[in-house]
Amino acid sequence: MTVTYPFGLWPSALTPRQMAAGLRLTDVQWDSAGQTLVWREARDGRGTLWAMDLATPDAPYELTPGDLTVRGRIGYGGGDFTVGSGLVVFAEGNSGRLFVQQVAGGMPRALTPAFGAAADPALAPDGRHLLFVHAYEDQDCIAVVDSAGKHWPQRLAQGHTFYMWPCWHPSGTKVAFVAWDHPNMPWDGSLLYLADLDFVGRLPVLRNARVVAGGPTTSIFQPCFAPDGHHLAFVSDQDGWWQIYLLDLNTGKQHQLTTGAAEHGEPAWVYGMRTLAWSYDGKALAFLRNWGGLRQLCLQPLSDGPLQVLSADTGYRWFNQLAAAPTTTAFASLASSSVVPPQVIVTDTSGTRSIRRSASELLPATALAVAHPVEWSVGEATVYGLLSLPPGYTPNGVGPRPPAVILIHGGPTGQATAAYSNEVQFFATRGYVVLEVNHRGSSGYGRAYAQALREAWGVLDVEDAASGARYLGDAGIADPDRMVLMGGSSGGYTVLETLAQHPELFCAGICRYGVVNLFSLVADTHKFEAHYLDALLGPLPEAAARYRERSPIFHSERIRTPLAIFQGAEDKVVPPDQAEALVGALRRHGVPHHYHLFPGEGHGWRRSETIVAYYQAIERFLREHVVFA
Repeated sequence: MTVTYPFGLWPSALTPRQMAAGLRLTDVQWDSAGQTLVWREARDGRGTLWAMDLATPDAPYELTPGDLTVRGRIGYGGGDFTVGSGLVVFAEGNSGRLFVQQVAGGMPRALTPAFGAAADPALAPDGRHLLFVHAYEDQDCIAVVDSAGKHWPQRLAQGHTFYMWPCWHPSGTKVAFVAWDHPNMPWDGSLLYLADLDFVGRLPVLRNARVVAGGPTTSIFQPCFAPDGHHLAFVSDQDGWWQIYLLDLNTGKQHQLTTGAAEHGEPAWVYGMRTLAWSYDGKALAFLRNWGGLRQLCLQPLSDGPLQVLSADTGYRWFNQLAAAPTTTAFASLASSSVVPPQVIVTDTSGTRSIRRSASELLPATALAVAHPVEWSVGEATVYGLLSLPPGYTPNGVGPRPPAVILIHGGPTGQATAAYSNEVQFFATRGYVVLEVNHRGSSGYGRAYAQALREAWGVLDVEDAASGARYLGDAGIADPDRMVLMGGSSGGYTVLETLAQHPELFCAGICRYGVVNLFSLVADTHKFEAHYLDALLGPLPEAAARYRERSPIFHSERIRTPLAIFQGAEDKVVPPDQAEALVGALRRHGVPHHYHLFPGEGHGWRRSETIVAYYQAIERFLREHVVFA
């Protein structure tokens, strides 16, 4: 007997507990000997390092002991570790210290004292010294320490608000790094420095630091030196797209390596991001190319030979953290697709090998939803997104249509991509259409598209969220009476503003640590985003009227849609008082709502028990206000 379940009630093997059991893969790097891979994985709020010798059939082994957690703690994190000369150096999340240990095993030892926080460690080619970004009492710098830990660290570069990506020239006598200042975010404008090192004392000092690229309206991403030391590669958006440039260190001339409407960098929300990697012999540059939320792994010979797309037949559609083997033609990365959870992989011209999987992959790809790039018009503007249909469902204009979840990413300078998403699959496998909206202001579609939200936050993103729902209804893809709007952080803000401005469009909303009061956000948020709203809304006090006009708390009476609100009790980016102010307003206005405050969580969920409770609560909420409404 065949049982037919209504949309939204499809039985799914992706249970909340199964989703919480997966691990997060965040970075992968090679040791300088070229045989050992080291990667970071996180589960239940703890980050660990694992290693594997690819030249032997031995299993992966865990490097870091159980009383330490590998995690950079500057801003949103990242830049957690580096590998080289048989050593691994990592940032420890509880103490803020850097630790060093042998890749082959053994106990780690502290390199830096326990004050402030560290990120982006970079070992010198000879392994004797280490560059890193250090932050203490709102003062950031690039520091240097010897890898033996004999000397007190000292500042190498200071004076800018932020620093990222310190890297060594192969000779060990030059360094490059990126810096920027408030009120800019790194994707607004940043500077690429090239400097010499003098070894006049116990630790090297910086000489002749000069800006070689970037500026207040040009963004720089990930500098890296060629193995032969002749070129410095970097990404710049000076032509309107993040393109790759080569700086000839002998002549000082720059050459643009890539062209066209594609992105080769991304917003630097966290430290240690990488989309470039030199081949071991310096004759080619590998890079990640993004258009429409799909990324290719490419290899471009410097001899003007044809571009090779290494990812063409792999089945992966999104790659992160590209790393080149130092002695062979192999490249490691984190790879996934909308139907393949993230994996650590190694790719070369002979094929691709999976080293570590983040999930059990119990469901075949045919039982999951495939994300397809879509676009629609809002007036004269084009808006982009990714559409995932319930597996086996094809819109044909006949019979009932499924409900839809319209997802708004965070940032708002973020992007929904074709990477695997537990959240998307959670909804799609239960019979929901999912539209991930890359509204104006999103990255991935050129600088002009990303900058479109300047002083227009709460306007264009709202228009695009609402138009996304109409697009699904008008095209006959989903039931126009059962639209759910969902987002977190800045996406949660867009959810609230859209529900206030378009209450007729949605039957339910889900807001995860969303911004409710823009004045409070400016007063309470962390250093990285302290001036972010200067661009999105305008500086205070001049733009005070705009802040009030676009803060959901000041027109909360216009929100009539049932809401589920989720908040981390330890959130430092959007503190809990924002959610509690919203809950109080909904209670006063008699709006149905569910409020969930998760102890021990910050701006996102790390603990397994939180992830389970979160998805269970969403399932109950949607049954009440969408499926059985």
